[in-house]
Amino acid sequence: MSIKFVIPCLLGLESLIADELKKLEAQNVCAENGRVLFEGDLNLLARVNICSHFAERVQILTGSFEAHSFEDLFQGVRAISWEEWIGRDDAFPVKGYSINSDLFSVRDCQAIIKKAVVERLKEKYHLEWFEETGPVHQIQFSIMKNRVSMLIDTSGVGLHKRGYRLEANEAPMKETLAAALCSLSHLRPYHKLYDPMCGSGTILIEGALLASNSPPCVNRSFSAERWENIDRSVWKQERERALSLVVPVDDFAAFGTDIDSSAVQIAKQNAARAGVENKISFNVADLKDFSPSTEKGTLICNPPYGERLLDSDECQKIYALMGRVFEKRHGWSYGIISPDEEFETSFGRKADKRRKLYNGMIKCQFYMYFK
Repeated sequence: MSIKFVIPCLLGLESLIADELKKLEAQNVCAENGRVLFEGDLNLLARVNICSHFAERVQILTGSFEAHSFEDLFQGVRAISWEEWIGRDDAFPVKGYSINSDLFSVRDCQAIIKKAVVERLKEKYHLEWFEETGPVHQIQFSIMKNRVSMLIDTSGVGLHKRGYRLEANEAPMKETLAAALCSLSHLRPYHKLYDPMCGSGTILIEGALLASNSPPCVNRSFSAERWENIDRSVWKQERERALSLVVPVDDFAAFGTDIDSSAVQIAKQNAARAGVENKISFNVADLKDFSPSTEKGTLICNPPYGERLLDSDECQKIYALMGRVFEKRHGWSYGIISPDEEFETSFGRKADKRRKLYNGMIKCQFYMYFK
């Protein structure tokens, strides 16, 4: 059975997710602005949830159609075969958004969609009332320029929540973005990875998982695991498959430092929960004392910035200090994410490459130095 799926993603990560999906054996992969579409079976549904390093969630695309009126919306939703996914007792809450469309009231759209799904299921199950006491099938809708996409979420909690980060520092980076920075830096299993402002260790942990091809969400659960129409053996098979593809990374090592001793302690605990503590060394140290212990290295960091933690003057001082301690040297690359368009001026060098990314809602540039 071929199912259509959608992955909503952080802007800038579409091509990374599309490439990853192809490696996971997805079919008909198509990257669009802010989302990636693909096709596959129930095993692929489980596989992407368990294995994706960059995806925010996996949604089933149940249907799409044009709607300019509430009647269009009602009839379009009612025509979808919801009974293929939603059982008699299942819960099916509705949420979504509308942008640049004739139907602009999200609350009214929610009500119309809920009513249409109920009418469809009433007809199929010959019921007048749905208790909704069973597993949750979160219905999501997006209306963009009058084009409606109807979806069911399979992930539950966002896939950036791997389960290892119980505590974080003041402004944590999403795990999916941290993994993306490692991929964009062309991190390899034999590299030495550095983060001299490591905070709760997310970049280093995600780097270690990526380098060894470890499935980041293998130890957590997903909404669709509780659905009756997906056999539990599917999830078991895909977890076993994912773990069988982990590669030994004897040459990989990561080094994290931070001036905050409590952050370093949290980072150590997070790395232990992620199962990569033997690959990462954490220590308390000031950025100005950055002194790498290896001849070659891949450095990636997310320095504090004005919109996040510090005022602008403090940020410029940190960027200038980074420019001094991150020396140009053979075998080294540096990747720094910042929303500051003047970063290169403060750092003292033009980046060899820049890439626009979003850290939460903050538009940033990933400045890459490798020459």
